Amino acid sequence: MKKSIGISPNIETLFGTRDENVRLLEDGLKVTIDLRSNAIELEGAARDVARAEQVFADYESLQRSGYTFNNGDLNSMLRVLTADSTATLRGLADASRQRSLGRRMVQPKSVNQRRYVEAIESHDMVFGVGPAGTGKTYLAVAMAISALLAKRVNRIILARPAVEAGERLGFLPGTLQDKIDPYLRPLYDALYDMLDPEKVDRYLEKNVIEIAPIAFMRGRTLNDSFVILDEAQNTTSEQMKMFVTRLGFNSKAVITGDVTQIDLPNARRSGLLEAIDILQRVDGLTFVHFDEADVVRHHLVQRIIRAYDEHKTHIAEQQMLLLGGGKNSDLLGVKGAEPKSSSRAGDRSTASGE
Repeated sequence: MKKSIGISPNIETLFGTRDENVRLLEDGLKVTIDLRSNAIELEGAARDVARAEQVFADYESLQRSGYTFNNGDLNSMLRVLTADSTATLRGLADASRQRSLGRRMVQPKSVNQRRYVEAIESHDMVFGVGPAGTGKTYLAVAMAISALLAKRVNRIILARPAVEAGERLGFLPGTLQDKIDPYLRPLYDALYDMLDPEKVDRYLEKNVIEIAPIAFMRGRTLNDSFVILDEAQNTTSEQMKMFVTRLGFNSKAVITGDVTQIDLPNARRSGLLEAIDILQRVDGLTFVHFDEADVVRHHLVQRIIRAYDEHKTHIAEQQMLLLGGGKNSDLLGVKGAEPKSSSRAGDRSTASGE
């Protein structure tokens, strides 16, 4: 099917740098897009052409309404749109408007990030599980700030286990806050990235935003709060049970973690792994799982994560082969002792140079 649509003012901005957005649409929607002097020609299956036409119509409508795309937001929206047949450009843009934080707009950059944000909006407790760089913590903090600014909650509580990543820092000087700050720095980074520093400092001073290690959560009931537990893979079973039972009225909780980066000593069972097993079927909460395709850091991070996963799989396969080989060797030792002996003799003669 072929269809021509009119060229609206500034439509070329939809095409992106070196037409990267057009190529994304062509690959994702299985259509051909050709810019002529007086029209844009779309070619493909009727359903795919209709979706592409809707993208152009939504973009024109958003431009007329004064909507502006910043920092690669358009490309991110198009990636989500091509991966999710139910998504529209207009719907994604309207959703980001609702989540505006002043300095930032919360714009999911993958289908799983979109599911994660929507899950936070619709559930009182959400677990975000996946590798580093997938936006688990950043999006959770963004949603917490959005809820605070919209007065849906009265405070934000950010918690994290005080566990070093494979090394001992030893005694840290200073006040209690000075001692725990190094463990909670990623949460501070997210806050200062989304809000003016003066506003963050004011919220922290008034305890509107509270940052604390999980050890300080015991005995509390958290009402009218947005609570985030970061690095949850480093909680013990007892800590995780304690945390998920702190939730009070009109509150939300988001638990984030990467089960491939557990730093607990003595191989203790991770509270996050146990929670995944125990809470899967509990109504009112949900789990969102990320993979390397959701990584939004440097493109090398995706490749690094994939390489580690492939290495882990390769090691597991080697161990299985060794286990299988050991069983076969035992059988040969029982049934074929003579070949085994001659093999050792050959080894001796080789070693002595005979």
